[in-house]
Amino acid sequence: MSYYEQFKKEIVPALQKELGIKNPMAVPRLSKVKLNVGIGTLTKNTKDYSDVVSNISMIAGQKPVVTKAKIAISNFKLRQGMPTGITVTLRGKNMYEFIYRLVNIVCPRVRDFRGLNPKSFDGKGNYSIGFKEAIVFPEINPDDVMNVHGIEITIATTAKDDDEGRALLTKMGFPFKKAN
Repeated sequence: MSYYEQFKKEIVPALQKELGIKNPMAVPRLSKVKLNVGIGTLTKNTKDYSDVVSNISMIAGQKPVVTKAKIAISNFKLRQGMPTGITVTLRGKNMYEFIYRLVNIVCPRVRDFRGLNPKSFDGKGNYSIGFKEAIVFPEINPDDVMNVHGIEITIATTAKDDDEGRALLTKMGFPFKKAN
């Protein structure tokens, strides 16, 4: 059984009962997962960021987009059209499989992991996680990495507020830190 089917059969009814929602279509769901990597420092030093693109494509399972600067900012030595980041958006079954790998494989591999910060919600039920090194993902071989880079993951949900978003992600297995 895929994680998406498990979500529909087990997590949605449990959330429906916990949140007191009568209609199963009103239960909060994931809408998208966005992966971002900033490559500003790489373009200043080496001008080659193809290894970062290949790493992100292995992690996400689809080809990422290279974002470019829209305007020039002289204080940052940034010209219009220079590459500034790499991004990919996951939706549908790919998104649910990525979340499954994130929760069950990646988080336990982080050194000194004590749980995810429960305060990283944005007020509308969306959650953001940052990793300093993308080599915690099992798809990346640490010996092949030339440039160590971080990765930011934003999980967008259909939740109305942070409490619904936290309930959704907790039911999906996110290991949040206990509040002190």
